[in-house]
Amino acid sequence: MRLMKLALLAVLIACTSAFAAPIYYYADLGNFENPATGSAGTGVALISIDTVTHLLTVDVTFTGLGAGVTAAHIHCCVAAPGNVGVATTTPTFPGFPSGVTSGSYSNTFDLTLASSFRAGFITANGGTAASAEAVLATGLAAGEAYFNIHTTTFPGGEIRGFLVPVPEPATYALTGIALVGIAIGRRRRSRLN
Repeated sequence: MRLMKLALLAVLIACTSAFAAPIYYYADLGNFENPATGSAGTGVALISIDTVTHLLTVDVTFTGLGAGVTAAHIHCCVAAPGNVGVATTTPTFPGFPSGVTSGSYSNTFDLTLASSFRAGFITANGGTAASAEAVLATGLAAGEAYFNIHTTTFPGGEIRGFLVPVPEPATYALTGIALVGIAIGRRRRSRLN
């Protein structure tokens, strides 16, 4: 009976999570520039995009840069390890720490506003904020977007990382359902033996 309750709970979690709109992406930031900079700087970027509410959330922590930050943004759309133009606001995310070698940042952007994108990205991708959002969402899903931090020593970028999907909670819940199903099957087989 307890296994049945656990299975039901896992199904409820999976159903609830399956309708969640935000999709999360993660990047380890480091000496992944093309060409490499040799920087000892590191960081982590967590990005979420919600195509229902049209919000992009950016959370970044970084440390050990060789010079002060001049800009930070998301570039899209190219396969790793390529280089491509900036997709999000330029020259930098508003309020991103400037002139420092370590710091953190958190902000949410309304993707219905043209100001959330580089003007050239909008022009090259359909001419509207909605079309730019669709291209950015597709680029993120394809692993063709990277977070880049630029500094005075490396104006082309000191550290960066390609953003990869973070498995959504439904994946974990479905894994839990499978494990509960296996346990129930084993229990039934052991009763029969």
